[in-house]
Amino acid sequence: MLKLKLEKEQKDQLISHVQTYFYEERSEEIGALSAEFLLDYMIAEIGPYIYNQAIQDALKLVGDKMVALEDDLHAIEKPLQTKRR
Repeated sequence: MLKLKLEKEQKDQLISHVQTYFYEERSEEIGALSAEFLLDYMIAEIGPYIYNQAIQDALKLVGDKMVALEDDLHAIEKPLQTKRR
């Protein structure tokens, strides 16, 4: 599986969120480096589960769309007239 690569701005924002969480929920201040290490660890550990769930959600969505498309195509079929002899 490919390793998740975040843009610098995204990663910086997430690091800030981790620091805010620790401060507001645990009354602890952690530095940017510690927050980054925690973020990297969480992405490595939880990322595959989230990725796999996203794949399952996408498969279901595409499957539902294909069923709807198939129904729409059947709805526009032309009736066949059989010739009598």
